[in-house]
Amino acid sequence: MRVHPVFLRCLAVALILAASGAVAQPAPGDQAPLQVTLEAPEGVRALLQRHLRILRVEQAAPERTADRVALLRRTRRDVEQLLATEGYFSPAVRFERDHEVRWRIEVDPGVQATIDEVELEFAGDLAGDGPDRAARRDSLRSAWPLRAGQPFRQSAWDGAKQQLLYSVSVRDYAAARIADSRAAVDPATASVRLHVTVDSGPPFRIGELRVSGIERLPPELVERYSTLEPGERFDQDRLLAFQSELQAVPQFASVVVDIPRDPALADAVPVDVRIVEAQTRQLGFGAGFSTNTGARVEATWRDVNFLDRAWELNTGLRIEQRRQTLYADVFLPPASGGYRDSFGAVIESSDIEGLQQSRYAFGAVRSHVRGDIETALALRYQRETLDPKGGEETRTTALTANWSWTQRKVDDMLDPRSGYVLHGEIGGGAKAVLSDQDFLRLYGRAVRYQPVGMRDVFILRGELGATLADSRDGIPLNFLFRTGGAQSVRGYAYQSLGVREGAATLGGRYMAAVSAEYVHWFREQWGVASFVDVGDAADSREDFDPKLGVGVGARWRSPAGPIALDLAWGHDERDLRVHFAVAVAF
Repeated sequence: MRVHPVFLRCLAVALILAASGAVAQPAPGDQAPLQVTLEAPEGVRALLQRHLRILRVEQAAPERTADRVALLRRTRRDVEQLLATEGYFSPAVRFERDHEVRWRIEVDPGVQATIDEVELEFAGDLAGDGPDRAARRDSLRSAWPLRAGQPFRQSAWDGAKQQLLYSVSVRDYAAARIADSRAAVDPATASVRLHVTVDSGPPFRIGELRVSGIERLPPELVERYSTLEPGERFDQDRLLAFQSELQAVPQFASVVVDIPRDPALADAVPVDVRIVEAQTRQLGFGAGFSTNTGARVEATWRDVNFLDRAWELNTGLRIEQRRQTLYADVFLPPASGGYRDSFGAVIESSDIEGLQQSRYAFGAVRSHVRGDIETALALRYQRETLDPKGGEETRTTALTANWSWTQRKVDDMLDPRSGYVLHGEIGGGAKAVLSDQDFLRLYGRAVRYQPVGMRDVFILRGELGATLADSRDGIPLNFLFRTGGAQSVRGYAYQSLGVREGAATLGGRYMAAVSAEYVHWFREQWGVASFVDVGDAADSREDFDPKLGVGVGARWRSPAGPIALDLAWGHDERDLRVHFAVAVAF
């Protein structure tokens, strides 16, 4: 084999250099790592320790003077830049070497600069004449957080500018920008003069909706949920509210609502709505338990594009120990004015407190939600059969109308700690219109949540009902009253307080109940409760005999709301009873 002469010459040079030690280099692990300690005032030490590279990165002590000078120069620059973010613009930095690998950095940050003067200027439409613009400029200046005499910090300066820009751009001026921004530092006096100019640009007004992502659903579905009016002034909160409403629509998996920030489109800016459609059909299964109706299994079917019209079909079969239900409901998209219509049917059979009930019903509901108030008007036709144990079987037919009003003003819908819930109903039927009896039902419920201390809550609940009629004969059971059980008068069986007939409990024309409960949360997820419940249902005011229940319970915060396990003493029955249910009932 023949070796190239150039290779032989290179090999010879390498052997000579190796023999002379010219290329000898210590292995990376031969040098001890550089040990650096920091001496600095408490106010800046944490900042330097967190960000100074020489303290965070393990490295070998530089051997050459040039490398050492470069490292010291870089470290000094890092210290000065870090301290400048906290308003220290004239620091003194000293380096000392106790050993080749042991260094000490001494930092004197000097005097922290303070804000000497603040100038906020406006350009664009916001700088124009008129009381509204002047009032808004005054409001923006009043909300500016940095004042003369305060310490200067870069993070506070950046945050104040961003907040100012947001406050301008969130309403009317979608294309607002920072046109000029200066922080003039005078190291000699340790003072800073701040100047910001915000160019608002032109005022924006809402134009047409531009919807994308709709494939299987009717294209006009988004417009049914929109409350934006062409020509109204731009308001970011209005767009976010519209987006939140669309995100709750079952036909949509995700929604983004925004506008292009182009000043050329300000007179009628289009609203871009980007939709990702949800899965149309869903089959579900569930199981559960409550002391009111026992163990439960359920199968449900949901189609959010029923008949390709964006109708929402919810149907299912629920089998409980004491009640069985087959139901189907169809919800239509919102109509003009924010009203939403639905219609459905139900077949139900139950055996509760010695009363066997079977019924079927179908009807329609028109509901409306505005803010925290929800109203509903329901029209329903139903037929039911009641067979009380030890009593006489009866059949009832009724066409009923019922109007309900609910206000929920609480801090958390699933786990309220502060606020209140009010609910009222009025409804009935007439012999002249497919009912066996003339009757009018009135019902009201109020719940007050009062926070106590940092975690605890006091809950006060009251409900009152009356059905005005000559007698309870011919009135459907759901237009009469029974009480008792979880979320009612604890210490007594579910719906066991009412009118006794044979061995069964039937509904009465009058009902009243009050409850006081205190919940102490000793951990984030766990709490204990004590409560007092009083109430009864009867067929006349003379027969009304309030029953007392007292007890204690455990609470666990689940994703569906607090789960309650209560042990209650029924004073009239002289017995302990366990109740298990979700602790929030709206």
